[in-house]
Amino acid sequence: MISSVNYLLEKTNCKKMFKFITLFVVGLTLSVSARDWWENGNFYQVYPRSFKDSNGDGVGDLNGVAQKIEYLRDLGMDGVWLSPIMKSPMADFGYDISDYYQVQAEYGSLDDLLRLIEKAHSVGLKLILDFVPNHTSDEHEWFQKSVANDSYYRDFYIWHDGKINSETGEREPPSNWLSQFKYSAWEWNDQRQQYYLHQFGVKQPDLNYRNPNVVAAMKDVLNFWMDHGIDGFRIDAVPFLFESEIDPETGTYPDEPVAADTSACPDPTDWCHLEHPHTNSLPECIDMVYQWRQVIDAWKLEHNSTTKILLTEAYTSFENLMKMYGDGQRNGSHVPFNFEMLANLNKGSTAEDYRYYVKHWVDNMPDDVYANWVLGNHDNRRVASRFGPQRKDLLNIFLQTLPGISVTYNGDEYGAEDVEFSWEDSVDPQACNADPETYQRYTRDPVRAPFRWDSSANAGFSSATKTWLPVGEGYENNNVKAQLAADNSHLKIFLRVNKLRREEPAFSGHSVDPVVVDNVLVYERNPPYGTTGDSFLVVLNIGDVDVPLDLSQYAQKVGQQVEVSVSSLHSGLEPGQVVDSGDFVAKANVGYVLRLI
Repeated sequence: MISSVNYLLEKTNCKKMFKFITLFVVGLTLSVSARDWWENGNFYQVYPRSFKDSNGDGVGDLNGVAQKIEYLRDLGMDGVWLSPIMKSPMADFGYDISDYYQVQAEYGSLDDLLRLIEKAHSVGLKLILDFVPNHTSDEHEWFQKSVANDSYYRDFYIWHDGKINSETGEREPPSNWLSQFKYSAWEWNDQRQQYYLHQFGVKQPDLNYRNPNVVAAMKDVLNFWMDHGIDGFRIDAVPFLFESEIDPETGTYPDEPVAADTSACPDPTDWCHLEHPHTNSLPECIDMVYQWRQVIDAWKLEHNSTTKILLTEAYTSFENLMKMYGDGQRNGSHVPFNFEMLANLNKGSTAEDYRYYVKHWVDNMPDDVYANWVLGNHDNRRVASRFGPQRKDLLNIFLQTLPGISVTYNGDEYGAEDVEFSWEDSVDPQACNADPETYQRYTRDPVRAPFRWDSSANAGFSSATKTWLPVGEGYENNNVKAQLAADNSHLKIFLRVNKLRREEPAFSGHSVDPVVVDNVLVYERNPPYGTTGDSFLVVLNIGDVDVPLDLSQYAQKVGQQVEVSVSSLHSGLEPGQVVDSGDFVAKANVGYVLRLI
């Protein structure tokens, strides 16, 4: 930008120079703020089954989401991502799709979805669908035709005769590959007389991405939904898309090695007991993301539309996550979900741990992309339960004040906690495949309990006698309506920090450089070059001990006093309160956003 300024100034005579400088400064300010809709955005994950039930059957639905769309707008969201809503027998609650072109009936109809898209757009929100490309349901027409050896669909899935055990003479799976849901990833099919691969449930056969017809079919799915107004896709389970090919010498697939350390996973039937060089994070998986990016970019160009985006779920290496962005020649995912903090931070983590994961991402990502921050989703225990309820506000302040994109799982904005279920009451297939002694390691039910809207029956989620999962206890006094009515609450703190994020230029920049002092994380947020606005200091005491601080040590613009913009519920401070910067006390487990005055 500066070189452009110098060039233009050289071409501008003195009489025009001052006029140009004025216009340039105005133009620079506008260009900084004129971002695409998703850039520096706030995204919200809706788990539709548990969000809002509009028809009293105990299951959340699309019309329920539509009823609450203004709530999502008022939270300050830019995009809303719906967990799977496509037609499914619900063996894995929508992650087993039987028709990519239809909506699951208990969630509504295609017309309901179109009305939801229209309503979301009318209030300024983009709607993103969950795209589950690794596998289908075994009830999908493609799989049924593949089972029947239809000439076109025969190789849509991964089939193998298996191998004969030299000692027993019996047929057995072609390799030792394991399912994410435990046990062999191979299942015998009597009709076809072959094994098929399923890296998740038995009813979720893996598609064969080495078949170009499969690749074309899935690209058609993306185009179909963009034609219907969808603004992007969250792509599920990217590292599982490709597997190693058959070894030509043995005629079968190579076995995977036992993990170097099995102490945390001693069960040989458990996925984590093995390493996965042949079934996970092959280079072809990343190339497939690049191909999908080409599809959505081409659609945008052809239709002269707003940007369609990709968000990718990949529990994989850091290097692979960086490659998800692109390779310098081709673009990839707009938002390769950053699971580093989700996977590695916990109740015992220190401020230095937090600092490391912030810097690790920001300092290593490619140029001209946006960082993203994720702490919660439908597959992991609630943020407030994993980190401790005393840190609810601190963590929301953390996520909303970092540079780049923030992703919030529904309920985390008001501090929802896990709802515990017995093994007998579990419905998650991961838990059901376990046993009463081990199911807590696998169950995802606690984070999928219904949303708590108000103090009425079933927390205002549903008028049904019985909901698909119980709401749990304590909702009568702790729900969205009650928190909005309170003088201060976790939800109001979320709204307050989000308002700062949207309105203050200081939170639109790309860089951040946290420092650590006595288990307190401190970082400054300043307006980008060429813009005006206030600067802020974020102070997060990760520890259990109060820490006195001289804030002038951590920001250049600190005066004798700072103004409290946002702070945790138990901070003892009010928004707008002015405090002494030289004698500031960061209370244990409290987060602050301080305006520098």
